[in-house]
Amino acid sequence: MVRSHHLLGAAIATLLPACSQAFYLPGAAPKDYQRGESVNLFVNALTPMLSGHEDSKLKSLVNYDYYNPKFRFCEPKGGPKAQAESLGSILFGDRIFNSPYDIKMLENNGTCQTLCVVPEVDGEDAKFINDRIKEDYALNWLVDGLPAAEMKQDMKTGDIFFDMGFNLGDNNEELAEAPALHNHYEIVFRYHTATPGNHRVVGVLVWPSSVGGTQDSTPRCEGNNGPLLLSESQTQAVRYTYRVTWNESDTPWATRWDNYLHIFDPRIHWFSLVNSLVIVVFLCVMVSMILLRSVSRDISRYNAIDVSEDVQEDWGWKLVHGEVFRTPRYPMLLAVMVGNGAQLCAMVGVTLVFALLGFLSPSNRGSLATVMMVCWTFFGGVGGYFSSRVYASLGGIDRRKNAFLTATVLPTFIFAIVFLLNLSLLIAGSSGAVPFGTMLLIVLLWFGISAPLSAIGAYFGSKHGGIPNPVRVNQIPRQIPPTPKYLRPWAATLLSGILPFGAAFVELYFVMSSLFASRAYYAFGFLALTAGVVGLTTATVTILFTYFVLCAEEYRWHWRAFLTGGGSAFWLLAYGIFYWASRLSLDSMSSVMLYLGYLFLLALLDFLVTGTIGFLASYWAVRRLYSSIRID
Repeated sequence: MVRSHHLLGAAIATLLPACSQAFYLPGAAPKDYQRGESVNLFVNALTPMLSGHEDSKLKSLVNYDYYNPKFRFCEPKGGPKAQAESLGSILFGDRIFNSPYDIKMLENNGTCQTLCVVPEVDGEDAKFINDRIKEDYALNWLVDGLPAAEMKQDMKTGDIFFDMGFNLGDNNEELAEAPALHNHYEIVFRYHTATPGNHRVVGVLVWPSSVGGTQDSTPRCEGNNGPLLLSESQTQAVRYTYRVTWNESDTPWATRWDNYLHIFDPRIHWFSLVNSLVIVVFLCVMVSMILLRSVSRDISRYNAIDVSEDVQEDWGWKLVHGEVFRTPRYPMLLAVMVGNGAQLCAMVGVTLVFALLGFLSPSNRGSLATVMMVCWTFFGGVGGYFSSRVYASLGGIDRRKNAFLTATVLPTFIFAIVFLLNLSLLIAGSSGAVPFGTMLLIVLLWFGISAPLSAIGAYFGSKHGGIPNPVRVNQIPRQIPPTPKYLRPWAATLLSGILPFGAAFVELYFVMSSLFASRAYYAFGFLALTAGVVGLTTATVTILFTYFVLCAEEYRWHWRAFLTGGGSAFWLLAYGIFYWASRLSLDSMSSVMLYLGYLFLLALLDFLVTGTIGFLASYWAVRRLYSSIRID
């Protein structure tokens, strides 16, 4: 998977729970091959990857087309031909082409073959290739929907797994030597015989090596002259060779992805999940105690009729009953943010359902981004409806402007950022830049489907009108006493964000590695439960802080509730900076811009989702609270 512009989809994917680990639908029907039948090998874009050492860092985020002229790879006769891809596959950065490899089922066993000889690799191209080797770039091949991989062993568990992709060359940093280009590939195919005469590909392994010496057309799969070092001062030839081996396997076609889907140290995932559940139980107990003991006692006292007293003195949160539903500042902006957050929440929920059913497995390339884009488009009505009703409930009257801004502000803002990042990719010569046709298609989806649906949702929201307030609003605003420091907006935002972030930060490491370090993420069951825990934690924490704010006689709770709910986004932003310092070593300005730009989008989308959850939970709690008391 390519990690550059596709992070637009990945930014939303960070918020997503997804499917369980054990069950998935491959997304394609099995293909049977006869002996001697041609097996197509497709090439994908080159992606930077972690070298595998414990202290290794990702050195770039820019991806390159396999047939970039500077790589000087062998091309098929008639030139490379792009393969048809889905919208999600393009957004996730796939750039798939055919290749010149001649592979036939159960043939070419042990035969060393020359793919081609590149006669002249000049110093400029050699420097480009050496720089990519130093940045640990990997080749990505596809055979029958399976990625080519290297066989590795998990040092902690001892499990054997297939690590997708293989290195362009040997960096040789430890030996302080020049990088060596891999120009020979030992390709091992694992096949399973479904029925006599019908064979299926169930595994693709590649062991690359560097073979130096004379680079003529004579195939040499082993070399005694050391590795192939590209000279940056003179022109030289490069011979590419390969050898194909077929090994029979007991792995059936339905479970062929099990070797690829490897969870590193699953105990960490369980620790994260148990830690999150403990946090949620603690919060729920705390909120329940407050609501059942403090609030119930206050309500009973307020509603009690004491014949010995003519006047019943109010204190605490009841003092602001005439102010709590007063229209906040910038009600339209708040309603627009809640509407967009509700649209994203709906997209998350439906994508979660598809993921839990297994339709978004890694074998179905691009399915995750496709489902997210389609759901976001068709749930424009949800955003318009929530925005309109919240705006009406807050006392807004310019409903047409509200509907227009709900449908346009967030998509335009995201599109502008992605467009600027796309320009940086084009300047860097990356294949990861979104094609103009794809950008145009997204704009058409936005204007043609999402915006009209948002207008329809806003119409029905306006028709239903605002939610009536349980108490009247005083004509003259009440004076607000000084608020404790820990309840001031930014202090409360940061404090409240610690618990939701703490419930997910362990899982967040694996998500970040998937988004930026070309690691396939598929521990979807853990992610689904973690996302549910984060949502529940956000709601309970926001209700708790809103209650404290009202007890402090601060009735401007609307924006505080949204900020409090979205507090985890600021910790996500801080964690992204920490991840950059600890796991990334970005040298180019393009990579730095990409990382910071998409990290900001991740935090923004998380802020909208969690802020909406916090606001709606607080609005429900405040209505229940003030509906339970009797106002004289």
